[in-house]
Amino acid sequence: MIQALCLLIAFQLLGEATVRLTGWPLPGALVGMLWLLAWLAWRRRVPEALATTASSLLQHMMLLFIPTVTGVMVHFGRVADEWKPFLIACIVGAAVTMAVTALTLHWLLARSRRAGPPA
Repeated sequence: MIQALCLLIAFQLLGEATVRLTGWPLPGALVGMLWLLAWLAWRRRVPEALATTASSLLQHMMLLFIPTVTGVMVHFGRVADEWKPFLIACIVGAAVTMAVTALTLHWLLARSRRAGPPA
């Protein structure tokens, strides 16, 4: 588990470094997860320790949102002043997430139909 956590932190660090070096207006953690996705696609498998650790983190994901919610509450005055862009970002983000999820599901279902029933 420690090795998998170190791997996740290393990819987050790689993402942060990429953002700082390129000046991209993206969160370093997001770029790090894209690097992780590319690495996993290159390996063509997920290491067992990484799968177990990621599953454990996902089970407790709500705890990981506490700092974000706290930050929003600390800056609630600013959010209240700029509620329109905040609301638009939330709606657009939710719509994009739903669309990408639907397209991914459609692609996976078509792929499984082509592969035939499991043996």
